[in-house]
Amino acid sequence: MADEALTRQRLDPRSVTAGRLGGWTFTLVMLFVVGGSAAGVLIGTRAPLVSWVGSGTVALVIFGSLAALSHYGPAVRYRSTWVRLDEDGLEYEHGWLWRHHVSVPRTRIQHTDVTQGPYERRFGLATLVVYTAGTEHASISIEGLSHDTALAFRDALLARGEGLVRPDGGGDAV
Repeated sequence: MADEALTRQRLDPRSVTAGRLGGWTFTLVMLFVVGGSAAGVLIGTRAPLVSWVGSGTVALVIFGSLAALSHYGPAVRYRSTWVRLDEDGLEYEHGWLWRHHVSVPRTRIQHTDVTQGPYERRFGLATLVVYTAGTEHASISIEGLSHDTALAFRDALLARGEGLVRPDGGGDAV
């Protein structure tokens, strides 16, 4: 059980803030693009006031829903996701309503990537992408890990039986 405590990881708590910023940015861009296009159509067609009110109500519901999803979604993802690395391979569980449990044996792993978007870089986060043999579900992306954890997982997955590196970067074998 002590080994499991060292290797089973939740997402980094900073992923909630980074996810919210990304969601709010998307919502604002959509507001300007879709809202501007809709206003242009209403102005161009000289739509009556009733059309403006109806369109405004629909836009308020849509963008209010997007804003709520942008705010609460990352926290739900944080609470419902974990990843574990052991000598057999990688396990990843995520999902709130529909739970997904993915197990990737080391023998199926082809290569890995660690990527960072702008918000991830700002908050010291990264996405670990594991590519596997096969065609269906040939890659698994795990967003929201600390950059150090993602690098440690990558190095441990590529070690191929040479012992596991602890996700916190200390020691050699778990």
